[in-house]
Amino acid sequence: MAKLKTEVKTEVKKTSPEKKTGLEIPVYDIKGKEKGVFELLKEPFLVTAKPQLLAQAIRVYQFNQRQGTASTKTRGEVVGSTRKIYRQKGTGRARHGDIKAPIFVGGGTVGGPKPKNFSLEITKKQRKKAFFGALTLKFKEKNLAALEDAALKMEAKTKSIAGFLEETKMSGKKILFVVPKMDNNNFILASRNIDGVSLTDVQSLNIFQVFNNSKVIFLESALEIFKNRFLKNEH
Repeated sequence: MAKLKTEVKTEVKKTSPEKKTGLEIPVYDIKGKEKGVFELLKEPFLVTAKPQLLAQAIRVYQFNQRQGTASTKTRGEVVGSTRKIYRQKGTGRARHGDIKAPIFVGGGTVGGPKPKNFSLEITKKQRKKAFFGALTLKFKEKNLAALEDAALKMEAKTKSIAGFLEETKMSGKKILFVVPKMDNNNFILASRNIDGVSLTDVQSLNIFQVFNNSKVIFLESALEIFKNRFLKNEH
């Protein structure tokens, strides 16, 4: 019997290039000139969150900043003599016990504050959605931008940052610069003395900072860190 030769055809699947999201923000150089655009991911910058959730997330953040360490001493905690300050009868004055009574200077406090835990809780899913929703609002309002990493190697001169803000018409507004990490590079040294300008590293960025500033400007490398952090969640 003749052997039949079977041909195995292998199909080569062509890998399609990644689809562009269409979400772009301008990239500036330190002189304030627009040099290009940076493409954002959909999840962090295209998420709709209800106003109630945004308000709840901000309230939880603010409450969790309270240390709750205020404390006063009661008459039993004040250091002092327990001797009766004068006899009970015959002086014509009101009867009193020791000098640590609340009505005396240096005495204990009645109903004063004691250490308390003011922290509130919110689920990780809610916190994440609220944070993404805040970034989405900033993006839609065109209040997100990027700055070239060359700014990290600039001269430590405040007038360079002031000039950048003037050129981009951001001067006088509350600006948040998001840097890769908070170290003493020239950009941070030049920015920290300008009124209305604040800095944070990308890992510490939170919903309160996003809402508390008019403009949020990422350094390019900070955006890459942020992008890689949420790339696995891209749909």
